[in-house]
Amino acid sequence: MIEYNELKKGVQIIINNEPYEVLEAFPQRYAQRKLMIQTKLKNLITGNVINQTVHQGEVFEEAELEKVEIKFIYRHRGKLVFAEAKNPSSRFELTEEQIGEANKFLKPNQIVTGIKFKEKFINISLPIKVQLKVIEAPPGIKGDRAQGGTKTVKLETGTEINVPLFIETGDIIEVNTETGEYIRRVE
Repeated sequence: MIEYNELKKGVQIIINNEPYEVLEAFPQRYAQRKLMIQTKLKNLITGNVINQTVHQGEVFEEAELEKVEIKFIYRHRGKLVFAEAKNPSSRFELTEEQIGEANKFLKPNQIVTGIKFKEKFINISLPIKVQLKVIEAPPGIKGDRAQGGTKTVKLETGTEINVPLFIETGDIIEVNTETGEYIRRVE
């Protein structure tokens, strides 16, 4: 069991028989009342984010999640199809809403971590950094160089991000999947 004061970023708990991950947890005290913790929780099945106030004395069951290596195969009409890396015939689907922002950085045959809850895949976890190919890049225009210039490029997944002016079509770049920002060009 997890006590209310153990709620920190990354802790996974069960509320109403569904797994949630704590995204933020801030202790608050109002006048003479007891300490409360204001939390932001993400439902790992639906992807919905809720705010919840946790009072002193509340306890939660720890979510037992299994992590399995899986391979992304393809996307079709808002659904993403995956297979277990060691058992390609074991396919399953997740929706873009379940996966959230991470689906912008998925490319076919990419190996990611699948999250299982009660023997059912509920979500995925991407590595923090992924390498993607630039498929469209406008020419870099030199202008005011007081600040570093940036331009918007299109990646092989269809996602558009801002990169420095020297990035060209065909370059492989590293992207942070949590922030969606350019990190570096891969040589």
